[in-house]
Amino acid sequence: ALFLITNICTETITNNAAAALTFPIALSLSTELGVDPMPFFITICVAASASFSIPIGYQTNLIVQSVGGYKFKDFLKIGLPLNLIIFILSIILIPLIWEFTPIK
Repeated sequence: ALFLITNICTETITNNAAAALTFPIALSLSTELGVDPMPFFITICVAASASFSIPIGYQTNLIVQSVGGYKFKDFLKIGLPLNLIIFILSIILIPLIWEFTPIK
C-alpha cells in the first residue's frame, strides 16, 4: 500500500514532495509494527522515483512529450507496465535485501 500511495502521488507531484508526504506514514507504520523503518524508506524512494505513467510527474517527461509529439496515452501505454514491473520487483527484492527486523 505504501508503494502504491507514493507512486500515485509521484505521478501528479514531484518525487521529493511525494516522498516527503509518505515518509511520516512509513515512520509511524514501522514504529507501530516495531520493525526497522529502512525497508519502508527504501520502498518510498523506489516508488517516488518511478514516475513513468503520465507526463506531468517529472519535468523531463513534459519536455519529451512536447518535443517528441507524444500524447498522454503514449505515456500510459509504456509507463503503466513499467510501474507494474517496478512494483513486483520491489515486493520481491526489498524484503530480501532490507529485512523487517524487530527493534528492541
